Amino acid sequence: MSRRWAAFLAAAFLPALLVVLPIASFLLLSFFRVEDNRIVRDPNLGNYAEVFGNPTYRGVYLGSLLLCLEVAALTLLIGYPVAWFVWRRHGRLRTLLLLLTVLPLFMSYIVKLYTLRAMLGRNGLLNQALLAIGLLDTPSKTFLYNQRAVLMTMTVIYLPFVILPIFISLERVAPHLLEASTDLGASQWRTFRHVILPLSLPGTVAGALFTFVLALGDFVTPQMVGGASGFTYGRLVWSQFGLAYNWPLGSAMAALLLLTALVVIAVAAALGRKGAVS
Repeated sequence: MSRRWAAFLAAAFLPALLVVLPIASFLLLSFFRVEDNRIVRDPNLGNYAEVFGNPTYRGVYLGSLLLCLEVAALTLLIGYPVAWFVWRRHGRLRTLLLLLTVLPLFMSYIVKLYTLRAMLGRNGLLNQALLAIGLLDTPSKTFLYNQRAVLMTMTVIYLPFVILPIFISLERVAPHLLEASTDLGASQWRTFRHVILPLSLPGTVAGALFTFVLALGDFVTPQMVGGASGFTYGRLVWSQFGLAYNWPLGSAMAALLLLTALVVIAVAAALGRKGAVS
């Protein structure tokens, strides 16, 4: 047993060091302050008082939470039917469809952002399609550089992170349970509601968790497709480290993001355990 623990500690030492040390440095830095463009190591809670007391920061934070919830909800509404459809296929068709759904994960994040920005632009594919079917008379400017554009872009980019864990959960549903449900006279809807959906809940929660946490800290997407109207908390944190050079305040803001992510992970883990027990 001691050898196993020694091997585990040896393997986990470097990853833990690379994760724990940066987080600890951020937390420590959040208690300092900036004066004359210099970081003054005078421990205090002034940054946290500023984060929680400033109504602008609170508004951006709450707005970002709502945006992340919307992204998670949309990816689930789209991703679950896609994962279920792929799961119901057989043979090479299932493999091909699964490959197509996860293929965007192998593409550059920046390339995907530029592609989506081009599609949402005034002369982009979305405007051209709506013009072709007669829903628009002139190209619309409302698809880009606003909060709606951020929502649409994040939903498309993070969709594979929802489809894959849901598909894996569906793959673990034992076929004999479906056969037993059918033998007992349950309809397809009742089988889905009482057998498939509860058993796939852990993957569903994991997918929503991935999407929420990724969207929570994303500042590149709002910057590229959101414009001034798509300002999020991630951009606020980035601005403190970049433009304002107020690293202690940015660290305090990042600490709030970390706390939010930990709370969401804890809630998701509780829901996943409840679904597994059911």
